[in-house]
Formats: sequence, structure tokens, C-alpha cells
Amino acid sequence: MLAATFRTARASGASAALSTRAFSSTVLASSASMSISGRLGAAPEEQSTASTSIVKYLVATSYGKTENRKTSWFRVSAFTDGAQKEFLLSLPKGALVHVNADARMEQYTDKDGNPRTSLNLVQRSIDVLSRPRPQIEENEEGLVREASG
Repeated sequence: MLAATFRTARASGASAALSTRAFSSTVLASSASMSISGRLGAAPEEQSTASTSIVKYLVATSYGKTENRKTSWFRVSAFTDGAQKEFLLSLPKGALVHVNADARMEQYTDKDGNPRTSLNLVQRSIDVLSRPRPQIEENEEGLVREASG
């Protein structure tokens, strides 16, 4: 049956599509990626270098039952500009985000001479799932107002 399907495809003029195959002579760079869903630990901050600006932020993820809840913190760097950078910088602490990032482990020596390992995440995309609700305060007269950050 497979041979009959192949002959039918060749007869219909699809022989060029079946017989050609794309190859690349470049070596595939090994890379790892991560997807993280969590809340921003602080508002994103911009750091400028001589050639570009980088937006850095923290994403917190929690796991475990409420009495044994643990939190993992992930540092993410984003190389964006224009409207994307302004959007990222406008996100408030506590926003629920989903980040896709390239991940790389790097080893270094700290100031005390101890070997350390760091996980570096470079953002590929970010989706805002929800923004934090404003906290409401009540003053001594019973008037309600939004709490300032």
C-alpha cells in the first residue's frame, strides 16, 4: 500500500518535493530552554551598557502544600527595545507572567574564592497572565482608597 501511495504521489508531479531534502552544513548549537510561570518579585529594571540596554527581573514560583510551601527565584534578562521594553518596564511587582527563555549554566568563582554555578535565563517571550489587584486601605474615617505601592 505504501508503494502504491508513493507511485501515486510521483505520478501527480510531487516527485520534486519528495526527492529533495534540505540539509545544513552548520552545526546545530545545543541550547536549552525553560518555561516559567510565576509572579514578578519586583518591577523590572533597566541596566544600560555601552552598546545596549538590558531589562532584568525576578520571577518567583512556589510549590508544595501551604504548610511546606517553598519558593524558587529565577533571574531573567531581556534584550528588548522600543515598545517591548516600555511594556516590560511597566509591569508591576506581583504580575503573573509566563516566560519562555533560553537557559545556560555558568560556573564562576565568588569573591571568597568558592566555586559557584549560576543559571542564566534570556527571555524569548513573555505573556502577562494577570496583573495584581490593587490593595484597598481604609483610613480612620472609614474612607476607602487604593494603597500606594
